Amino acid sequence: METYSVGNKLVLRLFGRSHDESVGCVLEGLPEGMEIDFEGVSRAMELRKPKDGIGTPRKEPDEVLFEDGVVDGKVVGPVTIRIMNRNRRSSSYDGLDVTPRPGHADLPALFKFKDYDVSGGGQFSARLTAPLVAAGAVAQQYLASKGIRVAAYTRSIGNVRDSKDRGFEEAEGSKAFRTRAADASLDSAMSEEILAAAEDGDSVGGVVGCMVVGLPIGFGGIWFDALDVSVARMMFSIPAVKGVEFGKGFGITSMRGSESNDQYCVRDGRIIALSNNMGGVCGGMSDGMPLTFNVAFKPTPSISKRQRTVNLREMRDDYVEVKGRHDPCVVPRAVSVVEAMAAITVMDQDLSFQPDQ
Repeated sequence: METYSVGNKLVLRLFGRSHDESVGCVLEGLPEGMEIDFEGVSRAMELRKPKDGIGTPRKEPDEVLFEDGVVDGKVVGPVTIRIMNRNRRSSSYDGLDVTPRPGHADLPALFKFKDYDVSGGGQFSARLTAPLVAAGAVAQQYLASKGIRVAAYTRSIGNVRDSKDRGFEEAEGSKAFRTRAADASLDSAMSEEILAAAEDGDSVGGVVGCMVVGLPIGFGGIWFDALDVSVARMMFSIPAVKGVEFGKGFGITSMRGSESNDQYCVRDGRIIALSNNMGGVCGGMSDGMPLTFNVAFKPTPSISKRQRTVNLREMRDDYVEVKGRHDPCVVPRAVSVVEAMAAITVMDQDLSFQPDQ
């Protein structure tokens, strides 16, 4: 079984393809004796499921099976998580091995792997984020015991943008809305943006904002294991991600140092910053402020509009119109994936890089 791994002390091994019998992962390094809240994992999986009208018609029960490493609800060793694929329709992908989809992994994957199966996107499919969300739910339970919390929300979909600086509770509140927007008016506008693209046989992208609170000053590794480096790596591992920025990101380049520097003060015996332009990270470590970052997602490449491509069998120009069941926008479902990947990263950082005593 081919696996893809990441992590230092908390090692995650991902396995499966979109139209295999199952997808899953193995988590190594969870503290033995840690209790697993199975209902909490199920709630996280519900947030990843597509919402009627704005998501793919493909419905999966996404029951999480803890096959190994858990006895009586407690961790006893490496934990294997498996999720069955019960709603496959491979015929929708017939011919895409000859006329690859623009904007998708099809073309490079067909050249790189002799056995690449285009059905559902194979090992490049967002279907593999299902076990990642389950693993992230476990990581969030660990972090909660440390007073660390993670929340994400939708900052933009297409041309609809949330221009406000949101707090943690507002990000948490996005769970009440199907687009994962921070309020009802934005949820309505974002839904309309998705539906308009779908009606046109097209798709839209957007931005997910995420924050982590409760990190102590000095939390994280440095250089190649820095907190922001590790988070960015995990975010870019999510299918469809094309950009990651921390704090004010590229906007900080138009500021002077006197504006961009997060100046410090003491309040109630604690050191805090008067602003958070750096996104809570300096030198790759937490400065004690909320870790904030944005993740950009491209529009779904699988669309029914006619697009130019090539015919690999005849080596000529051709066209493709993608059929099947695809999200007109991945952003609402990606919010829970961003949360999960952030939690997995922060947990690994906590286990791997304790401060000098």
